[in-house]
Amino acid sequence: MNLPEPSADALNHSNRLLQLLRDRLAAVGWLSFADYMAMALYQPGLGYYSGGSRKFGADGDFVTAPELTPLFGQTLARALAPAMAASAPAVIEVGAGTGLLAADLLRSLDALGQLPTQYDILELSGELRERQFDTLAKQVPHLAGRVRWLDRMPDRFDGVVVANEVLDVMPVHLLASRPDGLYERGVAEHEGALCWADRKAEGRVLEAALALSLPTPQEGEYVTELNLAAGAWIREWSLRLGRGLMLMLDYGYPRAEYYLPSRASGTLLCYYRHRAHGQPLQWPGLNDITAFVDFTAVAEAAHDAGLEIYGYTSQASYLLNLGILELLEGRGARESPEYIRAARAVQRLTSPHEMGELFKVLAIGRDAAGSTVGFERGDRLHSL
Repeated sequence: MNLPEPSADALNHSNRLLQLLRDRLAAVGWLSFADYMAMALYQPGLGYYSGGSRKFGADGDFVTAPELTPLFGQTLARALAPAMAASAPAVIEVGAGTGLLAADLLRSLDALGQLPTQYDILELSGELRERQFDTLAKQVPHLAGRVRWLDRMPDRFDGVVVANEVLDVMPVHLLASRPDGLYERGVAEHEGALCWADRKAEGRVLEAALALSLPTPQEGEYVTELNLAAGAWIREWSLRLGRGLMLMLDYGYPRAEYYLPSRASGTLLCYYRHRAHGQPLQWPGLNDITAFVDFTAVAEAAHDAGLEIYGYTSQASYLLNLGILELLEGRGARESPEYIRAARAVQRLTSPHEMGELFKVLAIGRDAAGSTVGFERGDRLHSL
């Protein structure tokens, strides 16, 4: 794919990260793709999410659900309210993007009489923190004082954790299954340029890959991803969550669908100026890099860590169960521009050909009665 050429400033930014990668490769010779992805996305001051580029919205690289319509946050608030009533009036949003979801949730929870006493945002990007602060000050100035920003997970938390499109940007290992065995695909340097380099899978990567029983082609290779970071993240939360709900929304599949023989090229994607492409080694620091989520692995990690699994379903079923169509009807006359815009956004959120089926919702937690709200119809726990 022909991508738009970055500006001179953007290229300079990318080249600084590229030099850092070259220096590291000079020292170690080979990087796992997980290590490369971590640097490309999160290297302080240079990574995609820790640098200064605009990422969300029409001027960025992609659009997320909260930017389509405030109905998304209004609908989710209907699930958060009973969960907080059963645990504690507190919310932590992980990776809050532009801050629009936080604003919509606060406004809607206030209307429901379930306003959290504290709304924390766990955000690593300084640029995004500033944008979130500005969004909240503009959208909900009377509620913005309830928000604070965290640098790390709390030692103890009761309440609701919201993670919208967080799991898909956790660093993944790349695997290549071949007739002669399992390989891990990493990154090396050749004549000054980054390139792919494979080696025999070993250690915990090999152990986890063998447990997946990946398809082995008679010739060629089967390439896929392994997200060990997601399981580690769930285990860390399990040590901190007392009573409460963790609500995760992301695109992905249960394991039986993730590792289908027909999905031989994996799910890894990059986003640059609203164009999806498959060149993660190009312009490090300027591209979002994502991989679909293996929701079975996330649920297994939660179960093994002593957490309860409350529900798993498509985003469409979840939003419809929570009454998004009812909320849409409150947007005014059907012929009004506001209603038409909202209806189009709801269609995109719930259509099986768009985000409705692609995105899934997984709810886990501990001692949080009422956390099955939203899973009354279409629950797919049996598929995990």
